[in-house]
Amino acid sequence: MAKDKFIAAVQSSYHFNGPTIYLGAGVYENEILADAKVNLSLRMMNRHGLVTGATGSGKTRTLQLIAEQLSAAGVPVFMPDMKGDISGMAKEATPNDKINDRVKALNYSYTPSGFPVEIYSLSGKLGAQMRATVTEFGPVLLSKVLELNEVQSSVLMILFKYADDKQLPIVDLNDLKKVLNYLSEGEGAAEIKDNYGKISPATAGTILRKIVALEQQGVNQIFGEKSFDIEDMMEKVDGRGVISLLNVSDVQSQPAVFSTFMLSMLAEIYQTLPEAGDLDKPKLVFFLDEAHLLFKDAPKAFMDQIEQVIRLIRSKGVGVFFCTQLTQDVPSSVLSQLGNRVHHVIRAFTPNDVKDLKETIKTFPKSEFYDLEQQFTQLGIGQAFITVLNEKGIPTETVVTHLAPPASVMGPLSPDEYKSLLNNSDMYKKYKESVDPRSAFEILNERVQAVRQEQEAAAEQKQVEKTTSRSAKAEKSTFQEVLTSPVAKQVGRELVRGVFGMLFGSAPRRTYSRRR
Repeated sequence: MAKDKFIAAVQSSYHFNGPTIYLGAGVYENEILADAKVNLSLRMMNRHGLVTGATGSGKTRTLQLIAEQLSAAGVPVFMPDMKGDISGMAKEATPNDKINDRVKALNYSYTPSGFPVEIYSLSGKLGAQMRATVTEFGPVLLSKVLELNEVQSSVLMILFKYADDKQLPIVDLNDLKKVLNYLSEGEGAAEIKDNYGKISPATAGTILRKIVALEQQGVNQIFGEKSFDIEDMMEKVDGRGVISLLNVSDVQSQPAVFSTFMLSMLAEIYQTLPEAGDLDKPKLVFFLDEAHLLFKDAPKAFMDQIEQVIRLIRSKGVGVFFCTQLTQDVPSSVLSQLGNRVHHVIRAFTPNDVKDLKETIKTFPKSEFYDLEQQFTQLGIGQAFITVLNEKGIPTETVVTHLAPPASVMGPLSPDEYKSLLNNSDMYKKYKESVDPRSAFEILNERVQAVRQEQEAAAEQKQVEKTTSRSAKAEKSTFQEVLTSPVAKQVGRELVRGVFGMLFGSAPRRTYSRRR
């Protein structure tokens, strides 16, 4: 009777009128009950979600399972490939004993299938080059990447504000360094003092060193043109949504870079897509793996931006799923926005682990069928506690679920297959070559050159005037010296006397006779 009650409760709770994603079947008293089907409503996918669990518990395969069915339903998907091991989604799986056993236990129709996949890379070595201009990235996200403090972040905001006001496109890091030098020590330092505030050379020097350090890490190529077009993420092939994989296996040593870059893409999606309201299925589902990297040491401005995007992007028809090890990795302000939950096993080996487990259990709807604390630590690989939102927005019954296997290869493509996929990719060809447009670097160089030429011309004119003035003074001085000399004075007197004599005639000379 208890088993029948469990099946009836799951069937009632997970029955949806619209299209669904099949996740697996409920487990009760260690028995897999195929009739207790656990589904996820496509209509509610834009209410966001969370996939958590210890390393090796099956999180990646859960993401793969969901992504495949989204693609089959015509929904494009973006997801990071953290270890470079999910490119096999482009190729249909070969059933083996483990897959066959799982399919048999779930009693459903399993059809191996490959899916349309585009592979991207931040280095450009493992896929189509993904880029964004520095302007598109924005000062808040860039501050997170550069690990700037509050003062340094405020200086960066001044740079972006000035660039916007003066129509200076900041495309790459060379542009950013040029603007920074121009406003801190160059000709622009005096210009911004009144309207924007003075930039300390010491602060500017610190920011500059951090920019150079980022360039030395070999990821500076993510800033530039051609900038990635969000519309390319919305492609479909034969009615199936394209799965865009961002292979970050070669930049794992810069976690703040790739995690923040993914968030910048999400922000770009939010700014680009029109309002859509509630749709029968989302326009796009965006997975953020290793989500804890986003929130680590995040400043308040950064957190505010994440919360705003997650809260508002739902109306654009976009669903966001965070994937991490613990529920506590996600701030409560973001966690409250996540309606669909898939929780794999939690390892309670330390007092802190036990505390985290108890806190996680509090976030789940109470269940009459499970001792949640005990059950959480006994989940097997490929099993998870699941609760989602029904079509009325009400959380469903909490169910231990035996998850279905993916239909595609659970692993990477072979090197030859990988290379062939890239060579046949239109996106790989489109973004392969970078473009160097006229931007802040060239504009400021021209401006500085023009100012210097004007200064040189003014200096030359001043020198000419000075030289002319000296010559005139010298001539005047010589003339005055001649006029004031004794000879000149005598000549002058004789000349005046002669002139006046000619004008008025000479007075008759008197003759005096000597008296005798």
